[in-house]
Amino acid sequence: MEIHVKRSRQGKNSTLSVLYIDGEQICYVLEDSVRDEKIKGSTAIPAGRYKLAFRRYGGMHARYHRLFPDFHKGMIQLMDVPNFSYIYIHMGNNFSDTAGCLLVGKTKKYFKKMHEFEIRQSRKAYIPLYKRLAAMMEKGDVFVKIHELSSRRMNL
Repeated sequence: MEIHVKRSRQGKNSTLSVLYIDGEQICYVLEDSVRDEKIKGSTAIPAGRYKLAFRRYGGMHARYHRLFPDFHKGMIQLMDVPNFSYIYIHMGNNFSDTAGCLLVGKTKKYFKKMHEFEIRQSRKAYIPLYKRLAAMMEKGDVFVKIHELSSRRMNL
Protein backbone atom coordinates (compact mmCIF):
# COMPACT_ATOMS: atom_id res chain seq x y z
CA MET A 1 0.00 0.00 0.00
CA GLU A 2 1.22 3.48 -0.74
CA ILE A 3 0.23 6.99 0.30
CA HIS A 4 1.38 10.09 -1.55
CA VAL A 5 2.63 13.44 -0.27
CA LYS A 6 2.72 15.93 -3.14
CA ARG A 7 4.73 19.04 -2.39
CA SER A 8 3.00 22.06 -3.84
CA ARG A 9 4.33 25.35 -2.43
CA GLN A 10 7.58 26.60 -0.97
CA GLY A 11 7.78 29.30 1.69
CA LYS A 12 10.94 30.88 3.04
CA ASN A 13 11.36 28.14 5.69
CA SER A 14 8.35 25.92 5.01
CA THR A 15 7.06 23.50 2.38
CA LEU A 16 3.33 22.90 1.92
CA SER A 17 2.09 19.56 0.57
CA VAL A 18 -1.10 17.57 0.21
CA LEU A 19 -1.42 13.97 1.45
CA TYR A 20 -3.44 11.50 -0.63
CA ILE A 21 -4.64 7.97 0.04
CA ASP A 22 -6.12 6.09 -2.93
CA GLY A 23 -6.34 9.37 -4.86
CA GLU A 24 -8.38 11.06 -2.11
CA GLN A 25 -7.05 14.29 -0.59
CA ILE A 26 -6.82 13.59 3.15
CA CYS A 27 -5.02 16.60 4.64
CA TYR A 28 -2.27 19.17 4.26
CA VAL A 29 1.33 18.47 5.24
CA LEU A 30 3.91 20.99 6.38
CA GLU A 31 7.65 20.35 6.32
CA ASP A 32 10.77 22.40 6.63
CA SER A 33 12.14 24.07 3.52
CA VAL A 34 13.49 21.94 0.68
CA ARG A 35 17.21 22.74 0.54
CA ASP A 36 20.11 21.63 -1.61
CA GLU A 37 22.26 21.21 1.50
CA LYS A 38 20.89 19.84 4.75
CA ILE A 39 20.65 22.09 7.79
CA LYS A 40 19.97 19.85 10.79
CA GLY A 41 16.41 20.27 12.04
CA SER A 42 15.55 22.78 9.29
CA THR A 43 15.48 20.79 6.06
CA ALA A 44 12.72 18.73 4.44
CA ILE A 45 13.55 15.09 3.76
CA PRO A 46 14.52 14.12 0.21
CA ALA A 47 11.76 13.19 -2.20
CA GLY A 48 11.49 9.41 -2.40
CA ARG A 49 9.64 6.32 -1.22
CA TYR A 50 9.87 5.32 2.45
CA LYS A 51 8.40 2.47 4.46
CA LEU A 52 6.27 3.41 7.47
CA ALA A 53 6.80 1.67 10.81
CA PHE A 54 5.72 2.12 14.43
CA ARG A 55 8.30 3.47 16.87
CA ARG A 56 7.23 2.44 20.34
CA TYR A 57 9.81 4.16 22.51
CA GLY A 58 11.16 7.65 23.09
CA GLY A 59 9.80 10.91 24.45
CA MET A 60 7.42 11.70 21.61
CA HIS A 61 5.90 8.20 21.74
CA ALA A 62 5.34 8.59 25.50
CA ARG A 63 3.71 11.99 25.02
CA TYR A 64 1.37 10.79 22.28
CA HIS A 65 0.54 7.64 24.26
CA ARG A 66 -0.59 9.90 27.14
CA LEU A 67 -2.62 12.07 24.73
CA PHE A 68 -4.24 9.17 22.88
CA PRO A 69 -4.20 6.08 25.13
CA ASP A 70 -7.18 4.48 23.37
CA PHE A 71 -5.53 4.13 19.96
CA HIS A 72 -1.85 5.13 19.96
CA LYS A 73 0.29 2.14 18.92
CA GLY A 74 3.56 4.03 18.39
CA MET A 75 4.79 7.02 16.42
CA ILE A 76 4.46 6.56 12.67
CA GLN A 77 8.05 6.80 11.46
CA LEU A 78 9.46 7.05 7.94
CA MET A 79 12.25 4.49 7.70
CA ASP A 80 15.65 4.64 5.99
CA VAL A 81 15.54 8.32 5.03
CA PRO A 82 19.08 9.17 3.84
CA ASN A 83 20.93 11.39 6.36
CA PHE A 84 17.83 11.75 8.59
CA SER A 85 16.59 9.92 11.66
CA TYR A 86 13.39 9.85 13.70
CA ILE A 87 11.19 11.30 10.95
CA TYR A 88 7.58 11.09 12.12
CA ILE A 89 4.11 12.07 10.98
CA HIS A 90 2.74 14.16 13.84
CA MET A 91 0.85 17.27 14.95
CA GLY A 92 2.12 20.83 14.71
CA ASN A 93 1.45 24.10 12.97
CA ASN A 94 4.55 25.79 11.57
CA PHE A 95 8.12 25.11 10.49
CA SER A 96 9.41 25.55 14.04
CA ASP A 97 7.41 22.40 15.00
CA THR A 98 8.81 20.14 12.27
CA ALA A 99 12.52 19.31 12.89
CA GLY A 100 12.39 17.46 9.56
CA CYS A 101 9.11 15.67 10.33
CA LEU A 102 5.80 15.79 8.47
CA LEU A 103 3.11 17.83 10.25
CA VAL A 104 -0.53 17.32 9.27
CA GLY A 105 -3.45 19.75 9.30
CA LYS A 106 -6.95 20.25 7.95
CA THR A 107 -6.46 23.83 6.77
CA LYS A 108 -3.59 26.01 5.62
CA LYS A 109 -2.61 29.65 5.89
CA TYR A 110 -0.09 31.71 3.95
CA PHE A 111 1.59 34.72 5.59
CA LYS A 112 2.50 36.96 2.68
CA LYS A 113 4.77 39.37 4.60
CA MET A 114 6.85 36.49 5.98
CA HIS A 115 6.52 34.24 2.91
CA GLU A 116 5.59 31.34 5.20
CA PHE A 117 2.96 28.63 5.36
CA GLU A 118 1.25 27.21 8.42
CA ILE A 119 -1.25 24.45 8.83
CA ARG A 120 -4.17 24.55 11.23
CA GLN A 121 -6.49 22.06 12.92
CA SER A 122 -3.63 19.62 13.23
CA ARG A 123 -5.24 17.40 15.85
CA LYS A 124 -8.39 17.15 13.70
CA ALA A 125 -6.30 15.87 10.80
CA TYR A 126 -3.94 13.71 12.84
CA ILE A 127 -6.41 11.49 14.67
CA PRO A 128 -8.31 10.08 11.64
CA LEU A 129 -5.10 9.88 9.58
CA TYR A 130 -3.29 8.01 12.35
CA LYS A 131 -6.13 5.53 12.77
CA ARG A 132 -6.30 4.92 9.03
CA LEU A 133 -2.54 4.49 8.62
CA ALA A 134 -2.32 2.23 11.69
CA ALA A 135 -5.05 -0.02 10.27
CA MET A 136 -3.25 -0.15 6.91
CA MET A 137 0.08 -0.93 8.61
CA GLU A 138 -1.47 -3.79 10.57
CA LYS A 139 -2.55 -5.40 7.28
CA GLY A 140 0.83 -5.14 5.55
CA ASP A 141 3.66 -2.90 4.41
CA VAL A 142 2.76 0.74 3.84
CA PHE A 143 4.98 3.22 2.02
CA VAL A 144 4.86 6.98 1.66
CA LYS A 145 5.93 8.47 -1.65
CA ILE A 146 7.18 12.05 -1.29
CA HIS A 147 6.83 13.91 -4.60
CA GLU A 148 9.19 16.82 -5.26
CA LEU A 149 7.97 20.34 -5.98
CA SER A 150 7.49 20.98 -9.67
CA SER A 151 8.52 24.58 -9.00
CA ARG A 152 9.38 26.43 -5.81
CA ARG A 153 6.53 28.91 -5.84
CA MET A 154 6.43 31.28 -2.90
CA ASN A 155 2.66 31.69 -2.52
CA LEU A 156 -0.78 30.40 -3.42
